[in-house]
Amino acid sequence: MNQMILSSFTKFLSILLLFFMTISPLAAQNTEILTGAEQPNLYLENLTGKKVGIVANQTSIMPSKQNQHVVDFLLEKGVSLKKVFTPEHGFRGDADAGEKVDNTVDQKTGLPIISIYGTNRKPSASQVKDLDIIIFDLQDVGTRFYTYISTMHNIMEAAAENNVEVMIFDRPNPNGDYIDGPVLKRGFESFVGMHPIPVVHGLTVGELAKMINGEKWLKGGITCDLQVIPVKNWTHSTSYFLPVKPSPNLPNDLSVRLYPSTCFFEGTVISLGRGTHFPFQVYGYPDKKFGDFIFTPVSIPGMAKSPRYQDQACYGVDLRQKPMSSQMTLSYLLDAFHKSGKGADFFTNYFNTLAGTDELKKQILAGKTETEIKASWAEDLAQYKKLRAAYLIYQD
Repeated sequence: MNQMILSSFTKFLSILLLFFMTISPLAAQNTEILTGAEQPNLYLENLTGKKVGIVANQTSIMPSKQNQHVVDFLLEKGVSLKKVFTPEHGFRGDADAGEKVDNTVDQKTGLPIISIYGTNRKPSASQVKDLDIIIFDLQDVGTRFYTYISTMHNIMEAAAENNVEVMIFDRPNPNGDYIDGPVLKRGFESFVGMHPIPVVHGLTVGELAKMINGEKWLKGGITCDLQVIPVKNWTHSTSYFLPVKPSPNLPNDLSVRLYPSTCFFEGTVISLGRGTHFPFQVYGYPDKKFGDFIFTPVSIPGMAKSPRYQDQACYGVDLRQKPMSSQMTLSYLLDAFHKSGKGADFFTNYFNTLAGTDELKKQILAGKTETEIKASWAEDLAQYKKLRAAYLIYQD
């Protein structure tokens, strides 16, 4: 009996050993994803003796260092950090979408915080002339209308005009595994769309910065002195789950994945759930014909102080069971449009700005299907993919 037990145990150990010998080689290596900020060996030397500014907010953390904020880390390492520039939603990420963010002083570090969202979306010459280099470290979500990339454009432009270096601490793109949507057309540029790229552009901020420089999209065709600190152990096909919400109304990873599809509702009469704890994961309207799911937007400080249809019951669709593999779709938008029966009144003036073109609205009003609409993007997307390939840092 003991011999049988020993034989069985030996067989079990052999199987276990075989398993560990045949697993993917990557699994046996250190595959921890490290953001640019988490690799100080790649940038601290270049910051030595320089006067440094940084674009940062609540997403500028270092997961491998117990989520230490990059500002605190740089000061700890003796970097001469002079000021912080903060984008939409503020340094702590608690300002509503579009809410004015004021200049202030960080209570913890005493650093001046300069808002570059509101009337001052591009740093002035006086705000950057005393710097040698500006670090950009924000977590983007991979869509053209997310304003952090517009902030990056403005930082690059201000730096180029004033002979200041730019260093991008790159971060993974949680929607970086595909490309979709209409390419922005000339004449539709805005702060929610500065570049001729599709809605889902498939680039990290570092790759996009290289594209902005390479295609000379800054004013007057100028370019900035740019260095990108790349992400380690990540490719465009690698799933990435955000360690902190990137803005007040993208509270979880599913909202980030649904965002390319549901953000279009910002340019319609439909509520996308602002004023709930699941924004961008539902849609509805104060009319029972829109669906069986009911939600009531309320004022939520730090998320939505005055949401659309505040304190009114909205009827619609709950998307919270969608898989994380979800990609951009027009099906939600078309569903709500057809149920509304409002025709052109379904849309607000903001819709074309979000879409980056007036063609999408025309196609919907003409009764085009999602398949027909997406087919109309094919040529532009093919050309964009060729352009994109020249600026990739990471494998698809």
